[in-house]
Amino acid sequence: MKLFAKLSLAAALILPLGAHAHDMWLLPSSTVLSGANGWVTVDAAVSNDKFYANHAPLRLDNLVIIAPDGSQVQAENAHRGKLRSTFDLPLAQAGTYRLAVVNDGVFARWKEDGKPKRYFGKAEGLAEAVPAKAQDLEITQALGRVETFVTSGKPSPLKPVGRGLEMVAVSHPNDLYSDEAATFQMMVDGKPAAGLEVTVVPDGGRYRDKVEEITLKTDAQGKFQIKWPRPGMYWVEARQEDKHVSVPKATMRRLTYAGTLEVLRP
Repeated sequence: MKLFAKLSLAAALILPLGAHAHDMWLLPSSTVLSGANGWVTVDAAVSNDKFYANHAPLRLDNLVIIAPDGSQVQAENAHRGKLRSTFDLPLAQAGTYRLAVVNDGVFARWKEDGKPKRYFGKAEGLAEAVPAKAQDLEITQALGRVETFVTSGKPSPLKPVGRGLEMVAVSHPNDLYSDEAATFQMMVDGKPAAGLEVTVVPDGGRYRDKVEEITLKTDAQGKFQIKWPRPGMYWVEARQEDKHVSVPKATMRRLTYAGTLEVLRP
């Protein structure tokens, strides 16, 4: 893993939930296509501004693409550049595709002979990285999902993932229109995430004096509703931490979600 990618992952793991590291996003060239056998190109980046590649590429090692029939398909022409990664996706099936980069890792910190040490990466690497006599060892598990949706033809239902923090489609993510209300449900491990703060940010922020972010909170069923102020691309983010860890010796789990949605004109 390159140094800049490691630093981005470490920032996401270390910073408290109230603080934000760089933004991670997937940006498809189109989200709705009417013809058969279409293609989309997707940009993937870690940036200082939503949808502007100005910091580092988002690694595609953990890219998972689920086709409308539930099967997993592969991206084509994947490339990692200096500021962004890109890949192409042929839409051989009619319906909705879920495109997601799913990061499941750990951050550990400890002391050796009074000197601070750190590890961030896969849980499988902990045993080799952390010595048996590590002092003041702290391990945090991190599970993050960065995703978007693309539909060829008629939208099809999306099944919940059931692990980590996710956004479940009550309103279909590829059937959104400005000045119309849409409803989504945030879930953690398949259960409603009540009282969760959700941040929605429209694109074009670098051309505005204000970010114009919209802050919402989920209800008892984990649902939130939003009326889109205008057409365009939107970045939806939520974060939560708990103690439902699955990594030995970990004491905290940090969950993150970032989704890209396109809102069309009515």
